[in-house]
Amino acid sequence: MSDTQENKGFLAKHGMLERSPTLLFVASLVVVSIGGIVEIAPLFYLENTIEEVEGVRPYSPLELAGRDIYVREGCYVCHSQMIRPMRDEVERYGHYSLAAESMYDHPFQWGSKRTGPDLARVGGKYSDAWQVDHLIDPQSVVPESIMPGYGYLMDVEVNAEYAADVVATHRIVGVPYTDEMIAAAESDVLAQIDPYSDSYDALMERYPGAQVRNFDGAPGVSEMDALVAYLQMLGTTVDFSTFTPDASR
Repeated sequence: MSDTQENKGFLAKHGMLERSPTLLFVASLVVVSIGGIVEIAPLFYLENTIEEVEGVRPYSPLELAGRDIYVREGCYVCHSQMIRPMRDEVERYGHYSLAAESMYDHPFQWGSKRTGPDLARVGGKYSDAWQVDHLIDPQSVVPESIMPGYGYLMDVEVNAEYAADVVATHRIVGVPYTDEMIAAAESDVLAQIDPYSDSYDALMERYPGAQVRNFDGAPGVSEMDALVAYLQMLGTTVDFSTFTPDASR
């Protein structure tokens, strides 16, 4: 049989497939199912799909409150938290993002649009005062910014009474918060803005590397404190000067 005849036979069979919606649906379902099995089946044989990285820990109750405010205010719409392993991104924002850094995010804040800069490594890049000024009046520190102001966060108190409920809810979805962490959540919110608190040592034991200070410079625990605490910890949990990727993955 010539190549021309073979092609005609193939086209005839393909035409039959295209003219029959039922046959096309069944064939598509078979192809998609095979592709899905090839991609998903290996995951059942892995003990862990995310490389564990030293330093990554669950959010403290105050940081978790700040993250909820970040999501509530829609910050993820204009700011991504995912640095891709490309030279221009790494040189501008820092080490590329690791999956482990988002393992306690529900949902993750990778984002898909950058009206503003990526925030995956924003922790420690600016002072608390700069962050507060930027949130109150963005144009005062970045004249070309189109970001709205969030000054009202200074006037809204964080209700520490509900911190334990929030922490307990995150444990339900897999974050390894202990009973002790849940029981101490309310006091930990208050302790993280007071370095002289009697709970300071216990807080640091539960959340190593947590930053403890009055973030907004005002009395009480405001939503501004929580949001700045969250921003200041982003990208700070992993020591990339000693980090070595797992070559077996």
